[in-house]
Formats: sequence, C-alpha cells, structure tokens
Amino acid sequence: MDANFEEKKKSNKLSKRITKFIVTIMVLIVMVILIGSSIASFILTTRVYKEKTMQVAEILAKKFNGADMMERIHDIVVTDEYQEIRSRAEAEDNDQLIRAYFVKQGDALMELVFVDLFNSLNKEVEALQQDMDVKFLYISIIEDGYSYDIFDPDEQYFAIGRKTELSKYFKDVKGNERIEPRTSWSEYGWLSTGGVPITDSEGKAVAVAFCDISMNKVLTDSLMFSLAVASVATGALVLTSLILKKMVQRRITAPIELLTDANDRFAKKNSGRYTKEDIIQLDINTGDEIEELYHATRFMQSSLIDYMDNLTRMTAEKERLGAELNVATQIQADMLPRIFPPFPERTDLDIYAYMTPAKEVGGDFYDFFLIDEKHLGLVMADVSGKGVPAALFMVIAKTLIKNRALNGELSPAVILSNVNDQLCEGNEAELFVTVWLAIIDLKTGKGKVANAGHEHPAIRRADGKYELSIYKHSMALATMEGLSFKEHEFQLYPGDSVFVYTDGVSEATDANNELFGTDRMLEALNIDPDASQEQILKNVKKSVDEFVGKADKFDDLTMLGFKYYGSKKNKGVITMSEKAKELDVDATDDMLETVINFVNDELEKAGADMKSTTQIDIAVEELFVNIAHYAYNPETGPAKVRVEVDDDPLAVSITFFDNGIPYDPLAKPDPDVTLDVSERQIGGLGIFMVKKSMDNVEYEYKDGQNILKITKKL
Repeated sequence: MDANFEEKKKSNKLSKRITKFIVTIMVLIVMVILIGSSIASFILTTRVYKEKTMQVAEILAKKFNGADMMERIHDIVVTDEYQEIRSRAEAEDNDQLIRAYFVKQGDALMELVFVDLFNSLNKEVEALQQDMDVKFLYISIIEDGYSYDIFDPDEQYFAIGRKTELSKYFKDVKGNERIEPRTSWSEYGWLSTGGVPITDSEGKAVAVAFCDISMNKVLTDSLMFSLAVASVATGALVLTSLILKKMVQRRITAPIELLTDANDRFAKKNSGRYTKEDIIQLDINTGDEIEELYHATRFMQSSLIDYMDNLTRMTAEKERLGAELNVATQIQADMLPRIFPPFPERTDLDIYAYMTPAKEVGGDFYDFFLIDEKHLGLVMADVSGKGVPAALFMVIAKTLIKNRALNGELSPAVILSNVNDQLCEGNEAELFVTVWLAIIDLKTGKGKVANAGHEHPAIRRADGKYELSIYKHSMALATMEGLSFKEHEFQLYPGDSVFVYTDGVSEATDANNELFGTDRMLEALNIDPDASQEQILKNVKKSVDEFVGKADKFDDLTMLGFKYYGSKKNKGVITMSEKAKELDVDATDDMLETVINFVNDELEKAGADMKSTTQIDIAVEELFVNIAHYAYNPETGPAKVRVEVDDDPLAVSITFFDNGIPYDPLAKPDPDVTLDVSERQIGGLGIFMVKKSMDNVEYEYKDGQNILKITKKL
C-alpha cells in the first residue's frame, strides 16, 4: 500500500462517514419537520382566523337582524340625489349634510339608528378589534356587482351609501348572501374577509355584515410556532444523534476498525512465510453479521495460508516438472537428425527435415539413415495423442523401425509388420502410429515404400511441380497384431524430389476453423520448387504460420524434403586429377561466389600475389557471368571450372566448360578505346579487359562444349 492510499484510507474512516451520514439525515429530518410544521401551522392558524372572521361577522349581523330600516336606507342611498349630497359632504368634510338629508326625509327612527346604534356599535367594534384582532368591521348592501356601504365605524356618515365595484375576489357574489372567509390583497393589506347576511323582520336578507381580519398575524404566529417546533426538534435530534453515534460506534464501527487494522497487520507481515499463528485474534462478540464477518475472515486467512503452502509446493513441483520436460524436449530433439547436410560427403542427394511439437514434447517424428553405402531409409510418422505418452511411444516406434532396417532388412512392408507386432505387446494405452517408410537405392533411384495410414506424399519430377502421390494405405501400426502391409516400388530420376509430412501441416487450422489443406500445401511447395530443400520447407512453414495466424496450434508440425541427384554431379562438387582441380556448378549468378572462392583457394596455395589474384578474379567474374547469362538463355545448365598450376615457369591456367550455344567471345573485334565513350559500340569491353590482363586467352568448341582457357604468369 502506498502513502496516497494510506492517506485516503484515513480520510475515509467508516466512523467519519457514518457520522456524516447521521448528521445529514438529522439535518434533513429537521428541515422536513420545520417545513411540515410551518405548513401545518399556517393551515391551522389560517383556519382559526377564518373562523374568527365569521364569528365577528355573526355578532355584527345579530345587532341588525329584524330591523326593517335597511330597505329604507337602501332606497335612499341608491338615488342620484343622495349620491350628490354624499359626494359634496365628503368633499366639504361635513357629515351634517348627510344627517340633515336623512332628517329632511322625515325619518326620526333613522336619526336614532345613526346616533344611538352607531355609538353603541362603535364601542363593541373597538372591543372586537382589541380582542379578536379585527381590522375592519362594516355593513354593506350587495346589488348588481356593487356594494353600498351602510355602516362603517371608522367613518360613520361619510361611509353611508358609498358605492364600490366588487373586487376580483368577490366577483362571484350575486347578492346579500353568506360569504365564506377568503383572503385577498388590497390597498388595506392581506386580509381574511367573511360576511353574514342581515335579515329583516320577515327573514329576508337585506344586507351583509362584513369582517376583515389582517393575515399578517397569521404569518407571525405560524413562524413563531415553526421556530419553536424546530428548536425542540433540533435539540431532540442532536441528542438522538449523539446516542445513535455512540451505539453505532460501539456495535459497528469499533469492531470493523479492529477487524480492518488486524487485516492490515496480517497483509503487511514482513517476516516471510505465513503461519497459523498469524491468524487474527479479536474480542468481537456482537452476535450479528460483523461477528460472522470476523469468523469468515479468520477462516479465509487460514485457507489462504493453506493455499500459499500448497502453492509453494505446487510451484516447486511445477518447476521440477518443467525442468524434466525441458530435458525430455531436448532428449526428443536429440533423437531426431538435426545436422544438415547430414551426409556432406555425398553428392547424390539433398535432404532437410523440420519438426515443431504442439506441446513441450510431441508424438511426430522423422528419420533418415544410410542402411549401407547405397541404400537410404526415410521415415515420417505420427503417434496418436500428444504430450509425454505420445513422445514415449514415438521413441519406441522410431527405435524399432531404425534398428530393424539397420539389421539389413530392405523391405518396408516386412519392417512395419515386425514393428507392428512388437508395438502391440503391452499397449494398454491403446496408442497407434501412422508411418510412411521408404528405402531408396541411391545408385539406381529405385525405391520401395509402405504407407501405414499416413498422409499422401508430394512428388516433384525434375523441372516439374509438386503433386500428391495418392495410393491405397495400409492400417496404422499398433492397431492389431499380425497385420501385413502393402508395399510398392517407385523410380526416382536425377532432379526428382519427395516431400513427406504429418497432418499437422494439412490440418493446421485458422481462427475460423478452416483447414490449411493439401492444395495450399502444394502452392507453398511450388513457390520456388528449384530452391534447396531447406528453403522449400521454410516456405511451407511460413505459409502455415500466416494461415493459422493467432489461432492456437493443436498439432505437431513435421516435414521432410528429399531431392535425388543420382550420378549427376551436384552443385559445387570438386573433383581432382593429377595436375588439376575441377568444380561442377550450375551456371547461375548465385554460384559466382563459389567459383571465385574455389579459384582463390588454388591461387593462395600457388603463392599468387595480390595484383595477380585481383586481375584473375576480375577475369573469372567476367567469363563466368557471360556463361550464366548467355550460354543457356533463358534456361540454365551446368558449367565446369578447371584450375591448373604449372611450376616452371610458375603460371595458372583456368578453363571454363559449358554445354550452351556455341559462342566465341574472341571473334568479336576489340573496341576502340581511343574514342569517346559516347562514340564507342556497346559491349566487348569485358573480354577486351580479360585479353589485356591475361597472358593468354584461348577458345574452342569441341564435343558440344564451349571451352575457354585463360593463362596468367605468377
């Protein structure tokens, strides 16, 4: 654990996180209580004030119920004459004009009402305003969307008959009816207004007693109530939080911190190997999931120690097995011929083989061996299964086949029959092996072959293409005792090639489960069929690898290529006479270096100086390249280079032989080197340089051969 993690762990302690969680929850609860209590208080207080509004209106209405004067007053105040008198009285601030008007109408009772009743009501209104927080108390007549004030203790006479259009809050009121409390905003503030109808002696509603109560008190009372509730709730919740934190710490965080610290100590143990004594021992008896976690952790640590002990043992065992498998791999590889060319002294064959096991060791094997001076045995085989069992069976099968052949048996069928019976003995694993076995007479090219359930070989005739040789197989070895195997003869001519392989080539599979197949194999073989056997096998291997891609390789990959030269001289073969050495090569540019090295070796033995060696090398390069480019064009053919050294005087002669078209390079006239380069004829300069640098140059065409000889004194 790094320092950043340790710092982060300290800042994220469970106790801190739980404390933050509790505080957050408590704050949310207080906010919910505060909001809820405020809403409840507001609703409750509003309802109380609305009820109070109607109570006051009821009191006022009762003062006038049964009085018939309201209709009389209504009839007076709605007249235009009265409205003019009222307006003039208000303008002159002279309420005597209104009183005089009513006296003029001859209503003594009206005078009594306005003087005595209003005076008595004013006292009661003052008492109501003090006791019930009444803002306004008045009586109005509602008619045709207008209100006509009849009584207003604040204005008395001036208010009588005041005509006012109903506000938007009372547009639904049609007449002198009961008006349930409703709140409204006006120039007088935020009010709760309610009205109770006043009836005459016959019970007819003739006016409405209104009461307005200020709602500002509602907000004040609601806020005070909410603050009180919030204070109590906050105190209770703080106390509850402290108690809850102590309980959580004692029951949850403290045991978990103990468990965490103990696990950290266990994880950071630096003494090396863990033992049972390192398992944590804590006093955790919570009786809940935390105690279960503690016991589970102890069990996990015990299991981890056992696992680590087992892992240590298994790792050591795996390393031992790995080392043994490496040895087995090396032993198996050493059993197969791996040094190429295997018979460097022989000029009648070219052979190369390759194997890659799918696992550390495999069941495929190849073999080739000289039975005697002129007979060569070739083996390609594939044991069923993979890994160590197949490898052991492969060792036995390979040894039996080779030993039987080296004992002088030249019949592949007889060899396989004998080996089959031996492999069947004690084959409880029921393994079997497919085998292709051929024995070739290197003098004549004749051969015998037996195929025990193996893949069809590919044959290439000289200058042709590789093609499959398909024939009927025999059964695989070790399938049952007493089997006989079919054998057939074949003939190889100089330049013919044979390619044998296991199913790891033809059945190589890509990511789409598509097989490589024999068609792709033949295409790879024919990329460059004239190449060496090593290069041909590399071409096949490259094609298989590109086809398989990243898909897993599930089978061994084994190939063997054999080319028969017979009595025909091989590339770069040197023969010796009494006075000369000869080199037989193909007339190609690729062999130029071989020719130069051959000549230089003889010049070095003769003690040639650097100048002479350089001049001879230039002449040899010019003459051999001419043969390679023009003697057989566009085909290729053989060439021979002979080196002879004379002692008195010390001189070297180099003769070139080819079977190409007749061509005398000396017949062409020498170029005029005195001319400018742009004026000279193309060609001839190389032969001219050879003539000038050598002491003698001779040419003749004899017995179908071009023979060109150069001589240089040393």
